[in-house]
Amino acid sequence: MTLRIDRRSLILTGTLGLGALAIPGFALAQSLARGFTHSVASGEPGPDTMLLWTRYVPVSGGPVKLKAEISKTEDFARIVSGGEQITGPWRDHTAKITVQGLEPGTDYFYRFVAPDGSFSPVGRTKTLPVGNTARFGIGIFSCSNLPFGYFNAYGHAAARKDIDLWVHLGDYLYEYKAGGYGPKDGPVGGRSPEPAGEIILLADYRLRYASYRSDPDLQELHRVKPMLVQMDDHESANNSREMSAQNNQPGEADWNDRKAAALQAFKEWMPVSETPWGSYDIGGLATLFRTESRLLYRSDEPELGPLFRSADAQKALIEFRDGALQDPARTMLGTEQEAWLGHAMKKSVRAGQKWQVVGFGTIMGKQRMPENAMDWIKADAGAGTKAYVQAGVTASKLGLPSDLDNWGGFPAARARFLKSAQAANANLLVICGDSHNAWAFDLGQDGKPAGVEFAGHSVTSPGYENGSSTDPRIIAAALVATNPELKWCDTSRRGYMALTLTPEKATNDWVFMDTILQRTTKASVGHTATVTRGRNVMA
Repeated sequence: MTLRIDRRSLILTGTLGLGALAIPGFALAQSLARGFTHSVASGEPGPDTMLLWTRYVPVSGGPVKLKAEISKTEDFARIVSGGEQITGPWRDHTAKITVQGLEPGTDYFYRFVAPDGSFSPVGRTKTLPVGNTARFGIGIFSCSNLPFGYFNAYGHAAARKDIDLWVHLGDYLYEYKAGGYGPKDGPVGGRSPEPAGEIILLADYRLRYASYRSDPDLQELHRVKPMLVQMDDHESANNSREMSAQNNQPGEADWNDRKAAALQAFKEWMPVSETPWGSYDIGGLATLFRTESRLLYRSDEPELGPLFRSADAQKALIEFRDGALQDPARTMLGTEQEAWLGHAMKKSVRAGQKWQVVGFGTIMGKQRMPENAMDWIKADAGAGTKAYVQAGVTASKLGLPSDLDNWGGFPAARARFLKSAQAANANLLVICGDSHNAWAFDLGQDGKPAGVEFAGHSVTSPGYENGSSTDPRIIAAALVATNPELKWCDTSRRGYMALTLTPEKATNDWVFMDTILQRTTKASVGHTATVTRGRNVMA
């Protein structure tokens, strides 16, 4: 395969090997297989450390000791580091070994060795640089729903040589039962994940990860470069928070039990450490901050339905806007993480890091619904969809955000974070996912620039196009006109973001796949945004 890259078009030519396509029943068969079942992965890199992941099921099904080997050459003629771990059914036969003593900014090959002498597939990874760094590339993903289409964004990115690190900002998988959230004509290519029911118990979450990780493009993405992974809501249940979730229905499960099961499976199947947040210095170029903004501290989401049904809905909404919504106790991150992040940004700036890149699950830029949004809805849309959009229009006319599940529902917490970035004199780049659409915001606080936000579109999950037949350009123009912080958006295409950092500029490409309905890696750069260091607004 040959990758040709220019500033406006990314095209991958050649044919894709069929590999282990995600087809009904394959994930279940793979999860029950013996030996190395789901390839390898690496994550949370440091200048001299790397976390390595695999899954190995012995014939006995019991405990087994695995060994990791890492080398500068693919023939493993000289093993430079490694480690050992005992795994078994108590952790779904997954293994995570952090190897030490590596060299900064260096490419490595790694593999796992089983007691019978068999080897895992060989992975590639790279440590973080130290000192002056002229360039660093980051591939950014979110919202990968198996039934909606092929993970072409993963396959496209995995073939690139100009990206050093993957970041996945959440919704790595979805919790719904078959047909619960997918195309109305059925799963694309028969891509229906196991188990068929909604995932609620630990065994369900484990099998759903096994199902998603059977996808060959996702396996290749993990195999070739390290990844930083954060949770959003669908790794547990839709619109999840500390004390509840919209999609944890009465009678399904105690929320604390379900949340614990989701967290356990996530930590088993992802190349992640036990720490819920962390920072990663990219030489003297940038600090990348991994955060947790879902299950640990996030306040409950207000229900506006009762306000709309009250005798004086407008008065009730205004009282909510000026009262409960502004409560400073409402939090995304919790006071401990807020304090850590504020101090860590100051430390990064004082250390001379050029950029402070913060990953969140949901959008921070201010969003309101345009007054003509009802015109976008398809004529055959359900009553629920029409009511939802109409409520959004009504709320937006009163100055309420269009989405209370993102930072719009936490204005005091948002202000605290942006003020801390301003106080640190940070060159702030916020990256996020969740919405399925592509956005570029200039973030302001108290009338002054505070940073920019690059919000990523989904790998496959549908955006505005799922319920609208309106020209996406008309929708985008109305959204930009309604929201002063929003400088550009696209609401109809799927893919990933590619962020390139240099000492003086940060450049973000929104890469759009030609299609997700067939397995292909044809793509193009649909938009590019640039930030000059010291300005905190897009050029």
